Amino acid sequence: MRAAGFNDFGAPEVMHEMMVPKPVPVPTEILVRVHAAGVNPIDWHTRRGAPTPAARLAGTAPYVVGWDVSGVVESVGDGEFLYQPGDEVFGMPWFPRKAGAYAEYVTGPSRQFARKPSSIDHDHAAALPLAGLTAWQGLVDAGGVRRGERVLILGAGGGVGHIAVQLAKSFGATVIATARAPKHAWLKSLGADTLIDYSTHTFEDEVDPVDVVLDLVGEAADHTTSRSLSTIREGGRLVLIAPGNPPDIAERGAALGIRVSRPILVEPDGAALAQMAALVDAGELKVTVEHSLPLNQAAAAHRLGELNHSAGKIVLRVRD
Repeated sequence: MRAAGFNDFGAPEVMHEMMVPKPVPVPTEILVRVHAAGVNPIDWHTRRGAPTPAARLAGTAPYVVGWDVSGVVESVGDGEFLYQPGDEVFGMPWFPRKAGAYAEYVTGPSRQFARKPSSIDHDHAAALPLAGLTAWQGLVDAGGVRRGERVLILGAGGGVGHIAVQLAKSFGATVIATARAPKHAWLKSLGADTLIDYSTHTFEDEVDPVDVVLDLVGEAADHTTSRSLSTIREGGRLVLIAPGNPPDIAERGAALGIRVSRPILVEPDGAALAQMAALVDAGELKVTVEHSLPLNQAAAAHRLGELNHSAGKIVLRVRD
């Protein structure tokens, strides 16, 4: 089958189209004919050879990255009963183990997929799993966001952030978001109540106490994680998504009466995807796809992603 991958770690130029064996589903797995694959920062970090969990589990060359998929069930393994050939599904199989989503077919455990939202195409469905599950697990599982709470989302203008804004709003929270000014109107349209331009304002001076901070930025960006502690009320929660957190951040939070989560690594979760699919079909969750490129332009997709200017997601079209 056709795939896009690389033989050696390096710059985007190492990415190229290649032929690899078509996978075969084992019991309780499904084989999915991929229509679109989402592109995420973990993809280019893995391609560079950065010490990410995915890179450590990448195995041997050739390497085919990618975890976000949307497509059609081609066949099912023995014992699988949730899906049948022809069903439209989306998911994030195997993460952080190798899934090989930049390809014509992927396999994965059936419960790591959900039925594709009927109201959107495969490009938009493929943009949702990794970013959506990161936001969901941060806000729901780690943050425990409840109706009426105030949530500060640091770095709301990207793939995870724009989904987190909408999820927090759907849970009944008041949403404060940081992003550069050009993205304010877009984030406002997605439900953000208050926008702060972090490039011109010190966010901790602009925010009344919040219940939850979702940190998608990290300490390396002007000590953002440490600064966020001053925005959280006693009894509030700080959810760490970005890597590179201060080693003593949990202790510092505890001294202020703030619960600090362990850094989150997103996990496959078909049940959560099904709930997000329902929100999509109800019109409460929109996925923004800024760039949609053919599979043979995977290198260009990585170059675009590394510029860090995209509002929303980048997607590779495997089938038209």
